[in-house]
Amino acid sequence: MRNIVFATNNKHKLFEVQNILGSTFSLKSLADIGFDEDIPEDFDTLDQNASQKAWHIYNRYKIDCFADDTGLEVDALGGEPGVYSARYAGEQKKPYDNILKLLRNLKDKSNRGAQFRTVVALIINGVEYRFEGIVRGKIIDKLLGEEGFGYDPIFVPDGYTQTFAEMDLNLKNRISHRGLAIAQLANFLLQQ
Repeated sequence: MRNIVFATNNKHKLFEVQNILGSTFSLKSLADIGFDEDIPEDFDTLDQNASQKAWHIYNRYKIDCFADDTGLEVDALGGEPGVYSARYAGEQKKPYDNILKLLRNLKDKSNRGAQFRTVVALIINGVEYRFEGIVRGKIIDKLLGEEGFGYDPIFVPDGYTQTFAEMDLNLKNRISHRGLAIAQLANFLLQQ
C-alpha cells in the first residue's frame, strides 16, 4: 500500500478521495502529518491555488503530496462563484449561506447551466503534475439530498435526475469532477 498526503483537512473530501483511490493507497491528511494551519489560497484561478497548496506542503515537509481546488462555475453568472465557491457568501465559508446566495443570484435567470471543475496538483520529488476533472449539469431551485457537501444539494449532473447529494457515493465518485481528476491521479501514480 502506498502512502500519499492529500493537502486538506476537509473530512468530506478525504472520505470521497479515499473511496476513489481504494485500498491501493493510504491517504494521509494534513492533521496526520501534524499540519494545523491554514494553507494560503492567494490566486484567482483553481490551477494556481491547487499548485500553491501542494507546494506549500511539499516545501515545508519535503514529502510527496497533492492538493485540489474546486469551483462551481455557473454560466448565467459569468463563471461565478468559481475560485471563490467556498467563500462565496463570506470568509466564514458556510455552505448553506453560499447556496442561498447562489440561488438568489439566479432567481431571474433562465439559463441554469453550470459545471463543477476540479484541478489537482501533485508534487513528486519536486516535480508538479496537474489533473483536471469537469462535470456539466444544472442548478435546481431547491436543496435535495442529504449526502455530499457544498453545492451538491442543488447540482444535477447532465444525464441524471438526482443531485449529487441524492446519489450513492460510488456513483457520484465515478462521474464527479473530483472523481474524474482523482482517477487520473491514481492512474498516474500506479505507473510510477
